[in-house]
Amino acid sequence: MSDPLHKDQDLRADDGPIEESQKTSETPLLNVSELRSGYGPIEVLKGISLHVNAGEIVTVIGANGAGKTTTLMTVSGCVKIRGGDITFDGRSLTGIPAHEIVKLGMAQSPEGRKIFPRLTVLENLQMGAFTVRDQVRVREDIEKAYHYFPILKDRQKQLGGTLSGGEQQMLAIARALMIRPKLLLLDEPSLGLAPMIVLKIFEVIRELNREGMSVLLVEQNARLALKIANRGYVMETGSITATAPAQELLNDPRIQAAYLGE
Repeated sequence: MSDPLHKDQDLRADDGPIEESQKTSETPLLNVSELRSGYGPIEVLKGISLHVNAGEIVTVIGANGAGKTTTLMTVSGCVKIRGGDITFDGRSLTGIPAHEIVKLGMAQSPEGRKIFPRLTVLENLQMGAFTVRDQVRVREDIEKAYHYFPILKDRQKQLGGTLSGGEQQMLAIARALMIRPKLLLLDEPSLGLAPMIVLKIFEVIRELNREGMSVLLVEQNARLALKIANRGYVMETGSITATAPAQELLNDPRIQAAYLGE
């Protein structure tokens, strides 16, 4: 897929993430320290450390198989921590199941979307609010989801499995927003989508960030991810090999050669 923001299109300076000077929290919202995890006998993450401050967009870039998805799955509680620690909003997540982590204010839009194909768009959104008891708030948040992605309102009675790939990705993100997360985890939101749909999704990510939401973004389109992020991490074979402000990574010849097609 071509990069929709490369050469012919670009982000305006006032469309970027919240500046560092606008953040007030000194303690990271998410802190990952010497994290190890994996599947069966295979250790995928080999002691990685990263953090996300309140109000930041932080991206993790790297080749396929580097461990990016495993990072998000471990942070969200879907893969067991084998070593190190994860703290979220000042609380260790070691031993906390995934559904309890959601209640703490972390939501994930997973790779491959994983919507409920036999439920309608509306029912998918309602499932995203499974921890919320206030039905007035649920209705408000459904309308907010339709504000971000108006096409979903038009499709609200349609089964999720009949949506286009782009519409399913919008639904996956909207479903994650239903708990009003403090931290939104996004895994490959542009994968396989047409450039105009990608632009729409990343416009929503910027809008969410301007409203104060923190985002940890895994994205195969490294250029696009770095254009909207505050900071970035480069991952190779389960290890963090570089970290810097996003603009520095964009301008780094080594990063350009390895991940940006230059």
